Amino acid sequence: MLKTSMDQKRRVCVIGAGTAGLCALKNSLEAGLDAVAYERGTEIGGTWIFSEEMPKDEYDEVQSSMYEGLRTNLPKEVMGYPDYSYPEDIDESFITSNQVLEFLRSYAEHFKLKPHIKLQHEVIRVRPRLDDWEVYVWDHSTDTCDPVYYDFVYVCNGHYTEPDIPEVEGLDLFEGKKMHSHLYRKADKFKDESVLIVGAGPSGMDITNHVRVAAKQVLLSHHLPNPPNTAFMGNVTQKPDVQRFTRDGAIFTDGSTESFDHVMFCTGYKYTFPCLSTDVGIQVIDNFVQPLWKHCININHPTMAFVGLPFNVIPTHIFDMQVRFTLKFFTGQREFPSRKEMIAELEQEIGERWGCGVHNHKKAHQMGERQFVYYNELARLAGIENIKPVIHKLMKDCGKKYIFELDTYRSNRYTIVDDDNFLKNGKAIV
Repeated sequence: MLKTSMDQKRRVCVIGAGTAGLCALKNSLEAGLDAVAYERGTEIGGTWIFSEEMPKDEYDEVQSSMYEGLRTNLPKEVMGYPDYSYPEDIDESFITSNQVLEFLRSYAEHFKLKPHIKLQHEVIRVRPRLDDWEVYVWDHSTDTCDPVYYDFVYVCNGHYTEPDIPEVEGLDLFEGKKMHSHLYRKADKFKDESVLIVGAGPSGMDITNHVRVAAKQVLLSHHLPNPPNTAFMGNVTQKPDVQRFTRDGAIFTDGSTESFDHVMFCTGYKYTFPCLSTDVGIQVIDNFVQPLWKHCININHPTMAFVGLPFNVIPTHIFDMQVRFTLKFFTGQREFPSRKEMIAELEQEIGERWGCGVHNHKKAHQMGERQFVYYNELARLAGIENIKPVIHKLMKDCGKKYIFELDTYRSNRYTIVDDDNFLKNGKAIV
């Protein structure tokens, strides 16, 4: 059994100062630990910072995925932290990226986090030593790189930075323009042109709705079992998966052929942790980060935690819950199971997923309906407060709206009444 000692383990390194990193920093400080968050950018906020920056070369990395006119696809009522909500003077539930960024800034201000955040400090290597972590930090302002030593590490670098573009036959032959949604910023780039958008997740659907206003024609390629609602998009045609690309377009799996000027992949991102050395003991295989206990604790080195890997979840709330869960173990209030027990639990869960017909590593951290079982498990194991029932209910009411009610759902306004109930457009929802 691994048990940590508060006398020996007190320093916490937080990698990143976005939604997850700020939460890890705040809760670590409240737990009485000496915590520092390193942020390579010039301000806090992570992916919510809108920037028109583009890659300087093939090795350059762009952090933000925000685009002009973006509004959240979840209401602000579920996007706040459990102990810090969005201001009541914001009437709309579905808000702009800048409003999210302002909220994160106010969170940092409210909990006095700024003295503990080092901006323009990039963590470039993390490796375990016998009893602690060696963290090399590059200070961009002075162009110096020095090692710092910590007892715990929170990996909060986000996973909206490295695009995941599928390998499709003939893509190299296509002579039109190719891009990933990560670099989409404005619709006017596609004025009077034809565009193929691959993927009908939240970003794919929303970007389709933006681009179709400027474009001559938009083709939306996906494999959803139930076709999304595009009836209100006059120049959008739905297509099945691309079988192969041609010089000027593509052949689809139904045998149809289309020509277009641009292809945009809204196909998600890769989980990457470039600063972690190999002896950290973590592998990423098709977005399956392993071996982790409860999707967050590094089983090989359980003084390291990853925050925010699960998807199809209530993002901010799960970040907060994972941090509070791990802190119970880091501070010695709970004892970790043995490595053997943690591996056995991981294998059991993966076996259950595979047994349900899911044999895709990319879905290893997908939650959906499983998320509520997951929250209950974290609360039970660590003796922490669970996510309030009203958040569950509100989240369920929002499910899949971006697919079937894209033209109307952002006009809904929610009001949380108490821990169990909410109003939708002024009316109680049973």
